[in-house]
Amino acid sequence: MSAYDKQVGGSHYKDMKIQPSEFINKNDLPFAEGNAIKYICRHKHKGERQDLEKAKHYIDMILERDYPLIPMTEEEEYRNAGISKEDAERTYPPKNSWGMIKPPETSNADWIKGYKEWKDKS
Repeated sequence: MSAYDKQVGGSHYKDMKIQPSEFINKNDLPFAEGNAIKYICRHKHKGERQDLEKAKHYIDMILERDYPLIPMTEEEEYRNAGISKEDAERTYPPKNSWGMIKPPETSNADWIKGYKEWKDKS
């Protein structure tokens, strides 16, 4: 009798044509890949959504391990945003001569109008 013919604890693999552990071992899969396969195979019979979340977590680990994101350069970020660095520094957000962010431009008429609206609500 092979170790793959029995299951210790539960029966969620018993009805499968091949147990995930046998497939994983015979294909020399690394730990994270093996766990992703295991959780995908058993989700309907044991952990349901949580097993799929676990599989997704292992897949995210594999992606991070094997295909790390390469950070963009500052130049690439500006190019992707469709603006030059100079334009961004000049206009976002507007700054005064001391380098402090300017408040939005408002006229005296705007202030008076706002005051009257506030006063009417009081």
